[in-house]
Amino acid sequence: MSRPLLAVDGPYLLYRSFFALPDSIRGAGEHPVNALLGAANVLLRIAADRDPRAIVVCWGAEAAAYRVKLYAPYHAHRPPVPEALAWQFERAPGFFTAFGWSSSGSEQLEADDLLGSLAAAEAAAGGVALILTGDRDMYQCAGERVSVLMLKSRITGFEEVDAAAVRRKYGIGPELVPDFIALRGDPSDGLPGAPGIGEKTAAELLRRHGSLGAVLAAADRERPRIAAALKESEAQLQAFREIATLRVAAVKPPPDQATDLKGGARAARELGLNRLGERLENAERLSDL
Repeated sequence: MSRPLLAVDGPYLLYRSFFALPDSIRGAGEHPVNALLGAANVLLRIAADRDPRAIVVCWGAEAAAYRVKLYAPYHAHRPPVPEALAWQFERAPGFFTAFGWSSSGSEQLEADDLLGSLAAAEAAAGGVALILTGDRDMYQCAGERVSVLMLKSRITGFEEVDAAAVRRKYGIGPELVPDFIALRGDPSDGLPGAPGIGEKTAAELLRRHGSLGAVLAAADRERPRIAAALKESEAQLQAFREIATLRVAAVKPPPDQATDLKGGARAARELGLNRLGERLENAERLSDL
């Protein structure tokens, strides 16, 4: 099989690294550099393991305006970005570019939308794609040519999730993940789902009826408690499904681009990441790290 395109959830990777490593890790000017260090280490490890043909780090709006319009509390509960992390966010695209990793951003769409769009474009061009994230919303992208690399929170390692794994985990296929999220809810996005309907019931309803629309149309045939929850929340559930469904952006697969260890070393030194810089300088190839 051809070498994959690796599409990376930049915000998630930086947040995860920031909270996984102590902010006592300081670089030039005594600025915390823990998120940049952790993110670089993760990408270098996966690059060595999966040998991607190119790496694209995706950025986007914290909460896309159209999603907030559909449901005002969407992402509203999320705290502001810590000051020490905001400084690293500003420098991350340039830092990653030094490694030969490109960035893709949007002010209208979220990083998730760009991740899905890049993966779909790569698959349509006959390639394969890996989506590096910690967001289960991305399970909707899993398919014959696309897998999701789920980073584990606060610890090392990742799990590869393909379409078959989605079916094992949720009992439904990737194409029904937005319907599933709408019914079950998604606390990380502030979506409550249908009252009293959890993961098991949501999957059961979708297996029997085939889609959220069909579940809502058949609400009167369900048990009274479930029927009431579906009918009372119908408009919201349809909005939740639209929020959970990724928007497709017009993107093209990037050209092949090898990881530049020497360029990364120079960028690491500039930020005061001297140990990382030394490791990169002494490595001839990714497997040496």
